Amino acid sequence: MWELAVRSLEVSAILLLAALGELVGQRSGVLNVGLEGLMLFGGTVAFIATQATGNFPLGFAAALAVGALLGCAHGFFSITLRGDQVVSGMGLWILSFGLTTFLGSPYAGPLGLGRIESPAGLPPFFVLGVLLVAAAWFLLYRTGPGLAIRSVGENPAAAEAAGIPVAAIRYLCVVAGGVLAALAGAAYTLSYNPVWNYNFIMGWGFVSLALVFFSMWNPWILLAGASLFGLMWQLSLSPELVLPGILSRYVWRTLPFAITIPILVVISTPWFRTRWGLAKPEALGQPYAKG
Repeated sequence: MWELAVRSLEVSAILLLAALGELVGQRSGVLNVGLEGLMLFGGTVAFIATQATGNFPLGFAAALAVGALLGCAHGFFSITLRGDQVVSGMGLWILSFGLTTFLGSPYAGPLGLGRIESPAGLPPFFVLGVLLVAAAWFLLYRTGPGLAIRSVGENPAAAEAAGIPVAAIRYLCVVAGGVLAALAGAAYTLSYNPVWNYNFIMGWGFVSLALVFFSMWNPWILLAGASLFGLMWQLSLSPELVLPGILSRYVWRTLPFAITIPILVVISTPWFRTRWGLAKPEALGQPYAKG
């Protein structure tokens, strides 16, 4: 059972890191549906760099660099060029899907160095994720820069009139989101499952995106949602640990995604938004042109 708990927290950490970066980006008004691609690219680059150099830190550094670069690319199309943010994100995902398959194919197989282990048994990336959740909450709700981020996401015209640099803040948030998504991918290939194969993320980027909406843009609710999904996912891999002999393993594998869909449907209803105050940023997904 302890192994199940640890592996569940590892899954939760990966989802949490990617979703937290997206949450900050959405708070500034920029939507990135290309999280899957960012995670694929970060994980692939980290795997290749680590395999080639035998150095884990270099692998993570490479992932962070490519995450920042892709975040800048999404920012250029969606902020500078004021393009459709959904189209830009989907383009980023498609590009990443193809390029990672091409780049990673020669390295398919297990990582020669094994996987990153924690001496204390507690997944280090989950601890990092919790610390980042606390930092994100404090930043957004207890600091002047956090107020500026939320203002830009709610009413960029008013924020600009108040002297807040809308484009600069959005770029910072989108790049930070790209870095965290790439780090999540690196955590997958260097820690959770150090084996590179085609499309290894398996839709987790889209789950992370869904978790942002599930969280109502609150970092602490996001932590709870990621922890719940991590447990459901890992349980679906080893259901015999809790409910032996009940249903097929393949049915269990669909449950985390099947549960996500009705949750998103419920929280998107007018009743839920009225009762619980869904805090969707008003300017989310809308390009802004300085007047």
